[in-house]
Amino acid sequence: RVGQMIAIRTKVNREFQTLMEVGIKVTVQDVLTNAEKIVSVAYATYEAKPVGAEKIELKPVELQSEEDHLEHFLALERSIIRTGYLEVFQKVMQESNSEDPCEDKDAVSAEHTHVQSTELVLPPHANHHGNTFGGQIMAWMQTVASISASRLCRSHPILKAVNRFRFWGPSFVGDRLVFNAIVNNTFHSSVEVGVRVEAYSCGEWIQEQPRHICSAFLTFSALDDRGEPLTFPRVRP
Repeated sequence: RVGQMIAIRTKVNREFQTLMEVGIKVTVQDVLTNAEKIVSVAYATYEAKPVGAEKIELKPVELQSEEDHLEHFLALERSIIRTGYLEVFQKVMQESNSEDPCEDKDAVSAEHTHVQSTELVLPPHANHHGNTFGGQIMAWMQTVASISASRLCRSHPILKAVNRFRFWGPSFVGDRLVFNAIVNNTFHSSVEVGVRVEAYSCGEWIQEQPRHICSAFLTFSALDDRGEPLTFPRVRP
C-alpha cells in the first residue's frame, strides 16, 4: 500500500542452454513497525537471443548456498511440470468434444463477462530494442481481466494468481494490441479469467491479420464490506 516499501530480489536459478529461469521474490516492509512479509513469488523464463548468426549457450550457474542448490534442483522440476502441463492441455482439447451445459437457472452467461480493450504501443511502453515491456502487457491484461471478473462479483476483484503467462511472439512500438478477456469458470469464492492478446501493425490492422502474442489465466477473489469472501455465481458457457 501507499507508504510501504517493497523490495524485489531476483536471481538466476538455473540455465538450460539458451534458456534461464529467474526467481523473483517481493517483500513489503512497514516503515512504522519495520515488519516484513512476502507479497509475491514468481518464476520467469528468459531466452538469450544472439546478435547476428552466433549461437549463445549460457554458462552454468555457480551455486554458493544450500538455497541455491535447492532452487537449482526445483528449477528442473518446474521445467518438467511446464512441459507436462502443455501436454495435458493439448490432450484435453483433443478429447473435449462434448459440452457440459450449466443447469443452474441463476447462472450468468459467460458472454456477459466478455471485455475487449485496445492499446497503442508508444515509446514509453517499450525497451531500447523497441519491444513492448512484458510487464506493461501484463498490467493491461490485469485491467481487462479485473473488469471481466467484476461483472460477476459486483465488487473490486483481488488478483490472487497468474497461470500460464506465455509470450508467443513480440510486439513493437506502433502496434495496436487487442485484449479479450472472459470468465472461464467460477469456484465458489474465486473466478478464473482467460485473456488473449493479439497484435496488429498498421498494415495488419487494415488487412485484419492479427498476431497472437500472449495468453494467460488470472484467478481473482473478492471481499464484502465485512472483509468476508464473496461467493461468485455460476457461469453458463
